[in-house]
Amino acid sequence: MITTFMILSDRDIKSEIKKGNIIIKPYPDFKTQLSCCSIDLRLFNEFCVLEYSKLPYLDPYNKKQKIPVRKITIKKNGFFVLQPGAFVLGSTIEYVEIPDYLVGRVEGRSSLGRLGIVIHSTAAIFDPGWRGQLTLELANIGLMPIALYPGMRICALSFEKLSSPAEVPYYKKKNAKYLNQKGPTVSRIKLDP
Repeated sequence: MITTFMILSDRDIKSEIKKGNIIIKPYPDFKTQLSCCSIDLRLFNEFCVLEYSKLPYLDPYNKKQKIPVRKITIKKNGFFVLQPGAFVLGSTIEYVEIPDYLVGRVEGRSSLGRLGIVIHSTAAIFDPGWRGQLTLELANIGLMPIALYPGMRICALSFEKLSSPAEVPYYKKKNAKYLNQKGPTVSRIKLDP
């Protein structure tokens, strides 16, 4: 029998974190980061910018082709300007571990979405057993450049309970390409079997 999926409430998220079932480092400030059904995560100070002019195209399965990326680190009290139409990789400050019986779902914050900031193209799901910082696929679909500040609340992570714990959580997968990733991590699609 299949049971109904359930999104964790603020009290359940707080309880799971306090029990150590959901691990978030650094430990979140519940007063500013916890909402009724998600926890806000903050923007890290590193960005990966694709250098478009270095190749005529990207071939995701060409094992010899290196993705031309420049890593930018923003200094304290600095900001990163995301231009209209631009796409960069960012990440959360927070390192997250999700237990085998939950799935994480990341979404943008409404206040930033209303300015034109999108925080993921397709990768909204973080598997049961996920461990690492969350890479964000940042895009500006608005008409004005927007300043992004390291430490700002950038996204909301919610949790859904599975019908049963995952048989093979992410940390046990043989091809877990992004396990324990630190900072923004470029595509590793060429490692697909």
